[in-house]
Amino acid sequence: MFLNVDGNRIHYEKNGSGQAMILVHGNGEDLTIFKESVARLRRSFTVYAIDLAGHGKSYQPKQLHYESYAADIYAFIRELKIEKPVFYGFSDGGIVGIILAYKYQNLLSKLIISGANTNPHGLKWVVRFGMKMKYMFTKSEKTKLMLTEPDISAEDLARITIPTFITAGAFDVIRPAHTRFISENIKESQLKIFDHESHGSYVVHSDKIAKHILSVL
Repeated sequence: MFLNVDGNRIHYEKNGSGQAMILVHGNGEDLTIFKESVARLRRSFTVYAIDLAGHGKSYQPKQLHYESYAADIYAFIRELKIEKPVFYGFSDGGIVGIILAYKYQNLLSKLIISGANTNPHGLKWVVRFGMKMKYMFTKSEKTKLMLTEPDISAEDLARITIPTFITAGAFDVIRPAHTRFISENIKESQLKIFDHESHGSYVVHSDKIAKHILSVL
């Protein structure tokens, strides 16, 4: 399905019935990573899985920015008149969720994020080094985005007032101290570390995250 948002086409899939839930993928991915999760979540929620701009079948912008992603999702929610959805975001999708939650404080009912960071230094140094080497050869806009953004402060995190559930893998690309920083600065948050899991092993084509979402909701 497609929705025109401010003249741009956003691709999404809608499944299930019940309270609305929005799923947003990470960098370089698309909504198909949630196939296994949607199969489980659709039994309890109306699930909207969305392709971010520059990904999947959504429109291709000239530049990529997290603030623009968030503006697209905000407009998507308003256009479809979705009332207080639960938001789940993985990696870059988690960053988008954080921005939505502090910028539009009455938009969401709950926020669930996995493997998110508030600035590039939230990534382990070896991961950033690898990205820098990759960017030298590819000049990829998606890689550039992760090296230069986001820029979310502790004060921004403190503005989030909805119940927030934060997860990371024990072997995540995000520094453990950074994940704790996010959790400690969002007052209504709970943190879970998935043992024996990497950045996306419990999310991408896995229903483990869906089981966790259902357990906390």
